Amino acid sequence: MTKNIDHTNQFVLTVSCKTGPNIVASVTSYLSEHGGYIYELSQFDDKITGQFFMRTVFNTHTASCSSFEQMRAGFVDLAEKFGLKWEMHEAHRPTRVVIMVSRFDHCLVDLLYRYRKGNLNIEIMAVVSNHLDLLSVAEREEIPFFHLPVTKENKSEQEDELLNIVNETGAELVVLARYMQVLSDGLCEQLQGRAINIHHSFLPGFKGGKPYHQAFDRGVKLIGATAHYVTGDLDEGPIIEQSVQPVNHAYYPEELVALGRDTETIALARAVKLHTEHRVFLSGNKTVIL
Repeated sequence: MTKNIDHTNQFVLTVSCKTGPNIVASVTSYLSEHGGYIYELSQFDDKITGQFFMRTVFNTHTASCSSFEQMRAGFVDLAEKFGLKWEMHEAHRPTRVVIMVSRFDHCLVDLLYRYRKGNLNIEIMAVVSNHLDLLSVAEREEIPFFHLPVTKENKSEQEDELLNIVNETGAELVVLARYMQVLSDGLCEQLQGRAINIHHSFLPGFKGGKPYHQAFDRGVKLIGATAHYVTGDLDEGPIIEQSVQPVNHAYYPEELVALGRDTETIALARAVKLHTEHRVFLSGNKTVIL
């Protein structure tokens, strides 16, 4: 089952490189010369790192325009000239996603709802879990479900199986929708820049069990959730999106948990949307979002 957002003849070009002259002019001239009509262009020049980032959305409606593959192939020479790290995508093509869950269902159900409504341009290839609690949710949506229970003894084996699922389904993004297992450093490295996790706080606060009870004990005035890329440093990866809600002394732990579910679903869905629209650039341990 695939839900596509109609962006016929629309393409997204992302570019990052060292700051230098004539990059924007050269890229836009190339697209124009090959029949591309640019209707959105965003850029950022990082004065601290000396890195340049650009995202361009363009159409090809003219009779003289090059095909997408010709456009990609011809861009290689320009990329080499400026030392560009680049990607060119067909905007209409959904991003293939594997969702990982444990027992909490709110993030999974929210992503499925947005998927069905066409608010996320994704194709959910599989749901992977270390428990069977959410099997019925996946079955109801006719999405393949893989049960990979994890112990200290089989962790490496199950992570290998997860990678097999990712590779066999052609998944381009792994979403940890409240998956309550720590991924190994090796797996994090293999999934760098294509695995998103949701954390129940402004990082790195309130780690471990019962985070909302910790927040209650500290008398917090804001609770939040952070969606970030997965790295070997637990819950320390580059931040994509954060969501907050004001609270006060009248909110007891159970109410904070309920409100926290909302912030988690919002932050995770926004992060997935930003990633699948090719708006997120990695810059060291942070992100640039255009």
